[in-house]
Amino acid sequence: MDIGVSIRNMGTQSTRELMAACARAVEEMGFESIWITDHIAIPPDDAEGSGGRYMDTLTTLAWLAGITERVKLGSGVLILPYRAALPTAKQVATVQELSGNRLVLGAGIGWMDPEFQALGVDRHARGRISDETLAFLNTCFAQDVVEANGQQFLFKPRPPKPPIIIGGRAPYAIERAAKFGDGWFPMARGPYDVASGLPKYRELTDAANKPPGEITVSVRLPLDDAAASKELCDEYRALGVNRLICGIRYDTIAEYRAQLEMLRRVA
Repeated sequence: MDIGVSIRNMGTQSTRELMAACARAVEEMGFESIWITDHIAIPPDDAEGSGGRYMDTLTTLAWLAGITERVKLGSGVLILPYRAALPTAKQVATVQELSGNRLVLGAGIGWMDPEFQALGVDRHARGRISDETLAFLNTCFAQDVVEANGQQFLFKPRPPKPPIIIGGRAPYAIERAAKFGDGWFPMARGPYDVASGLPKYRELTDAANKPPGEITVSVRLPLDDAAASKELCDEYRALGVNRLICGIRYDTIAEYRAQLEMLRRVA
């Protein structure tokens, strides 16, 4: 089971210096991947913990690609209805190309009403928009000539398609992952959240004659309790989870590295 680690691209921790130091620490200590989150328009009454400060996801991943060499770079998750499909496909392909094929595209449909309102997007259409964007992304990475709005165009660069893993809960996220994605990406309060959805996901991928896809799980481990953390990691591993992404709380690089050291001991 691979271990990924989150970096805060929001709030006071999202300075250039601290994010760079965290990314380099993750790579230096041998973890598989770095993950950041996606918000565009946080309302003033819902800004606790971030102050409304968020670095753009794809721009930040491109920047992280330039200051690292080996570690994979993940979006956890990119909210598809917030963005037009064609420019998003171009940005995703560019990050994949310039990173040396290190991108893992976590994708989701979003949930925050004020963000949809600020963007002028109908929240109730987010599932349909996401499905259309996912279908378009898959088409773009499958062929050089693509059509949009009745116009053919060349989709280049066309690097290998990054794995697209679909975030969210059962049943809709599982159905979307089986139809359009390369894996399922739940946020789990515990192993039971994964265990309850896995049989349906496997059933759907089997019915679609698709490979089972990777299971990536976002968690918070009680790192101050090594025994409990190790037990949880073992449970996720026994379920067949391919990647565990661990959220970490910190304010300084010293705190971040200390958490990484604890994580390395239990995972």
